[in-house]
Amino acid sequence: MISDDHPAIIEFVKISKVYPPDILALVDISFKINKGEMVFLTGPSGAGKTTMIKLICNIDKPTKGFIDIAGNDLSKIKPAAMQALRQKIGVAYQDFRLLPRLTVFQNIAMALEVKFMDGKTIRSRIHEVLNVLNMTNKIYKRTDKLSRGEQQRVAIARAAAARPILLLADEPTGNLDSQAGTDVMALFSQLNEEGTTVVIATHDKSIYRDSHCRIFHLDGGELDITGQEPEDREQGTET
Repeated sequence: MISDDHPAIIEFVKISKVYPPDILALVDISFKINKGEMVFLTGPSGAGKTTMIKLICNIDKPTKGFIDIAGNDLSKIKPAAMQALRQKIGVAYQDFRLLPRLTVFQNIAMALEVKFMDGKTIRSRIHEVLNVLNMTNKIYKRTDKLSRGEQQRVAIARAAAARPILLLADEPTGNLDSQAGTDVMALFSQLNEEGTTVVIATHDKSIYRDSHCRIFHLDGGELDITGQEPEDREQGTET
C-alpha cells in the first residue's frame, strides 16, 4: 500500500550498481526527491542516468543499498504490490515502446484502460494531452507511420495521460525540434503543477537552464546535486 504521508516519493540510500564483469554504473549514491518536485537528471552518455530510471521502476536491482518508492521498500515489495505501484508511475522510455500497428489513440488508451477508466474519460484525457503536444491531427494514425519525433511525443502522452504520481522521462526531447520540446515541457509543467513528481533525464540544457529545479548531475557513476550544472556553477564564480 502506498503511504500518502511519506516525506519523499523517491529515496536512494547508499546505492551502487555494478554490471558484469566490473562496470561501475552507480557508486554509493544517496538522495531524496520529495513529492511534487521536478528534478533534472543530467550527465554524459554512460553516466548512469538510464540505470537510475530502471532502478526507480524496479526493472533493475541495485548491487548494494536501499531504494524506497512512495513508501515501498523495493527489496521487499511483493509482485502484486509492485504491479499496483507501476500503475501509478508513468515512464517515457528512450526507445518509445509503442505498439506499431496501433493508432496513437489506441496506444495511449491502453495505458488508461488498465486503470478502469470509462470510455468518455479516456477520450477526453487523450485529446487533452495531445492538444498540449500539438498532436491531435495524428490521433487516428498508426504509430509506425509517424516520424521519430512524433513517436516520441506519443510515448510521452501515454506516460502522462493517467496523471501518475511519478513521471520518469528518459531524454524526452532527444528527437524534437525546439517548439516540440517546448510543448513537452509545457505538459510536464502542467502535470507538476497538479502534483505529479517529474524526473527528467536529459542532455538538453535548454529545457533546464533557467529552471529553479534541482539538478542531479551524474558523472562516472557519482552524483552531484545542485541548482546548476557543475560547469555553469564554476562559470558563475568567475564572473
